[in-house]
Amino acid sequence: MTSTAQLTGPALTDLVVSIYRETLGVAELDENSDFYEWGGDSLSAFRITARLEETLGVEVPVALVFAYPSPADLSSVVESDLVQV
Repeated sequence: MTSTAQLTGPALTDLVVSIYRETLGVAELDENSDFYEWGGDSLSAFRITARLEETLGVEVPVALVFAYPSPADLSSVVESDLVQV
């Protein structure tokens, strides 16, 4: 598990981008890429949140991936609402 204090701002966004890339199998994804446009589905969303939970040590509801489909938006809400530093 990674220390959440080290994963804020750009570092957290980079983590989310890498998880999206790995999960969706698309190396071209960037922080503004849309989960749905790159073929994201409910199984992919569960995989993304599981990886975030494992790495950050906080619960990340799968609904957040659907509500905030870009890595930038998701990392922003995770940082502000879930990660207590």
